Amino acid sequence: MRYFKKLEAKRLYLSPINPADADIYTKWINDLTLSSRIGSSSQLYSLPQEQAVLDHMAKEGNNFAIVLKDTDELLGNCSLFAIHPIHRTAELGIFLGDSNHRNKGYGTEAIQLLTEYGFKVLNLHSIMLRFFDFNHSARRCYEKAGFRMFGKRSECYFLNGHYYDEVYMELLSNEAKSNYLDLFLPSN
Repeated sequence: MRYFKKLEAKRLYLSPINPADADIYTKWINDLTLSSRIGSSSQLYSLPQEQAVLDHMAKEGNNFAIVLKDTDELLGNCSLFAIHPIHRTAELGIFLGDSNHRNKGYGTEAIQLLTEYGFKVLNLHSIMLRFFDFNHSARRCYEKAGFRMFGKRSECYFLNGHYYDEVYMELLSNEAKSNYLDLFLPSN
């Protein structure tokens, strides 16, 4: 089996990263429509480079493959990183690789599942994320997941002759609304 259900939602589950997926990740990360959205359009990724990234992600941190429940198809990945256990903060990153799976609510569902894990299992209080302001579908996804804007860095990303702002959003533990994990976690 390629994937293991660590966290489960309605239509998808989160599994540990599988380094054997290097081929598909290399294809995705070199797709200009995806790489420009995440700020890596000027970088070229070879198969060995992506293999090394996935090997590292599989060994350390809270990095998950996003997988469809019905078909076990890989959709992308999501992570909690820069975790500070004293301040109970973290950052969230996500991408869906295949454009056919975008704008269908999978990103929102994965984010809700991942943030719930962060709040209920990792004991986090504040999770933030960042994106570039031209990525309107990402903003809608994050807002649906409960995130709210708290700031921006102006004109920090230059692409195709234009400057774009980096937008910062956050979600606090008392603002999270999902309860996917309640079936799996003990309660009083």
